[in-house]
Amino acid sequence: MQYCSSILPNGLRIVYLPSGSNVSYCGFAVNAGTRDETPAEHGLAHFVEHTLFKGTEKRKAWHILNRMENAGGELDAYTSKEETLIYTVSLSEDAERAIELLADIVFNSRFPEPELEKEKEVIVDEINACSDTPSELIFDEFENLFFEGHELGHNILGDVKSLGTFTRDTCRSFTSRFYNPDNMVFFFYGNTPFGKVLRWANKYMLTANLSVTAMNRKPPSSHPPRQIKINKNLHQTHVIVGGKTCPVFDEKRTGLHLLNNILGGPGMNSRLNISLREKHGLVYSVESGLTSYTDAGFFTVYFGCDRQSESRCLSLIYKELKRLRDSQLSTSQFAAAVKQWKGQLGIMSEQRESLALGLGKSFLRFNRYDDLPEACRKIDALTAGCLLEIANEIYDESRLFTLVYL
Repeated sequence: MQYCSSILPNGLRIVYLPSGSNVSYCGFAVNAGTRDETPAEHGLAHFVEHTLFKGTEKRKAWHILNRMENAGGELDAYTSKEETLIYTVSLSEDAERAIELLADIVFNSRFPEPELEKEKEVIVDEINACSDTPSELIFDEFENLFFEGHELGHNILGDVKSLGTFTRDTCRSFTSRFYNPDNMVFFFYGNTPFGKVLRWANKYMLTANLSVTAMNRKPPSSHPPRQIKINKNLHQTHVIVGGKTCPVFDEKRTGLHLLNNILGGPGMNSRLNISLREKHGLVYSVESGLTSYTDAGFFTVYFGCDRQSESRCLSLIYKELKRLRDSQLSTSQFAAAVKQWKGQLGIMSEQRESLALGLGKSFLRFNRYDDLPEACRKIDALTAGCLLEIANEIYDESRLFTLVYL
């Protein structure tokens, strides 16, 4: 499927991907997240994402809530360290309704104080729920320690103290800095003709603020490897091991993703799952992951185990990392790994909501969208020797950072 794109006179980029489905996905990908907050604003990007739905110049929170729901559609949003997405899912016949509502929310929110106070209580509950789940909390704490002293380390939810200081003016200050047409992408995935989508975009989005966004992101510094243990009086020990990798624009990313899939991806035949669970029965689950930002990146290996099994699990993980550094994949191993990853990507491409959000995020970062055939072409360009070089650069045991919850 070939995507189409255009730029409105106010600088807003539009990206469109045709679909044979009668369900449409559309929304805004905004180049603003937790790392763009000032020290006094921790958690503000997420708070703004929540409170965009609480009232505009012409709608109250109740009207926003029901605008898509009454037509069987959905309105949703999420915040990350570097972007915020606000989007809808609806039948194609309601696509204009969705576009008009999204434009109203993103460009005309009023942030009424009574609604802000109610939403603070909701987010406090969200913060407390995360704190009660060590398998989730450890990821936030790992990133905070890994990027210690840098904006990328901040918890997306913020904390209760900072949350209490947010006002209408605080929210408006953040949106005026970052919610500008030149700093976002509008994406559409559906069967409505592109020309019609463009007409609606011109109709509802041209009046948006024409301010030029001034980004002030600075790359994080490197920190020496260390091991930190925190006693939380848990029945199970939770562990994350990780290290520095490449940023999102680095050409090594494709090879690194294939390596990660081999090491501890979603397949039950990943090397870590075979070793720690199937062979030794030490864990219920073990997984590896990659996080890539515009100027930094890191990989993680997470597992939970009985306290007495921690050192044994770590030893087995180091052994698998060493295998990837020391032993080049054979021709058959490499072909099997490539086939598995292509199959996973093909299945994921059928998840329409993920595909639509990926369309927006890809265009926001790269100003292009790589479809499944293009992704497969990049995978086919890899070699086993290339993977060995990346493994030696990334999976260096002497550079690992370890966080343990006891």
